[in-house]
Amino acid sequence: MYHHTLDRTPPRDTTQGKRPATTGLGAAARPPRPRMRLAACFAVLAVAALTSGCGGSSDASEKAAAKSSASPSKSMGGMSDMNMSYGDPKATPAYKMSGATTVKGVFKLLDTRPPGMDGVKGTAWLAQGAKGTTVTVSLTGLKAGHHYMAHLHAQHCSAADGGEHFQFTKGGAAKPPNEVWLTFTADKSGKGMTTVNNAKKTGEGAVALVVHPMEAMDNRIACADFDF
Repeated sequence: MYHHTLDRTPPRDTTQGKRPATTGLGAAARPPRPRMRLAACFAVLAVAALTSGCGGSSDASEKAAAKSSASPSKSMGGMSDMNMSYGDPKATPAYKMSGATTVKGVFKLLDTRPPGMDGVKGTAWLAQGAKGTTVTVSLTGLKAGHHYMAHLHAQHCSAADGGEHFQFTKGGAAKPPNEVWLTFTADKSGKGMTTVNNAKKTGEGAVALVVHPMEAMDNRIACADFDF
């Protein structure tokens, strides 16, 4: 008779060291890893902060720069005023105003002129009559296509290159009509001419006319004294 001997050795685990199945219902039901979820949230918050600019220093800087550029200039009455057109090159010039008293002045170069302005020459006229004050400026030797501006001044050219602007009401608005400004553009030959009118008379308070590039008021090119 044969005796059957039972093998009591436990069966070997064939799944040890293997990853669980990733297919089927088990994989679909498995929740996402917490670390990946947190990383995704941080990424979304970072993008939102950059696009909205909330509390961002770059956005604050841009707003400050815009506010600064919109602030009026103390000496020029503001950039918007400086960029406006004052005068008409086709208007009747001061030296042709009938019934008016006219004085003129020849431009002299100033040491503050920018490079390339050594050949600038010209004349200024100031006429006063029943219609107020008419001022005409005519210059050659300018840079073709460049924009220029001239102002009546309260001092002669020898006194700080004309000193401060002439004002009908001293201490009033630093722009027309309280001041007399002329703006013009040099043509292809480098010539610039224009005429402006003001309803008030300057008397002998405006004794000089100073011209400078539109974008650089401190770079005074030339000054003309009126021969009162």
